[in-house]
Amino acid sequence: MQLDNSTLLAAIENRFPGAILSHSEPYGMLTMETTSEVIIDLLRFVKEDPAIQANFLTSLCGMHYPEQDGKEMGVVYHLHSFRNNFRFRVKIFFPIDAPHVPSATTLWPAANWMERQEYDFFGIIFEGHPDLRRILNVDDMDVFPMRKEYRLEDGTRTDKDDRFFGRQGHEGRTFD
Repeated sequence: MQLDNSTLLAAIENRFPGAILSHSEPYGMLTMETTSEVIIDLLRFVKEDPAIQANFLTSLCGMHYPEQDGKEMGVVYHLHSFRNNFRFRVKIFFPIDAPHVPSATTLWPAANWMERQEYDFFGIIFEGHPDLRRILNVDDMDVFPMRKEYRLEDGTRTDKDDRFFGRQGHEGRTFD
């Protein structure tokens, strides 16, 4: 069997009916959205299924979309099947006031440092992580600097405009 976007999507939808909330193919790469309730089971399936064998977690990245009410935070998992030479993405979203998702360290030990980084920068709490603490910032830091609620540049600079980088205040206003 040749693994392609439609074959993979059909296999996942067959195994987890209704779990794929949406999907798209930007630049030809299948990108699926699911929920944090099924993410670990879905990731285990694509890793262990003999036809898929997505055995490599290329990257795990946090996201912050303050304009998406109830889905302000997210995680995207970039996966690769070496056997099939096939890459795809799986995304989950959740409210900023409940940034809890299950840890993928039980499937890929390499997720350990990736999850620590996303906790450090976005405040995403990976439930079941063996050692969830800051990895790059100082331990007593009480903010999460990659959230779009913070300026990118020094406010005194006139040649930079945060609006061009999607950075706005909580109420939709740009920084003054």
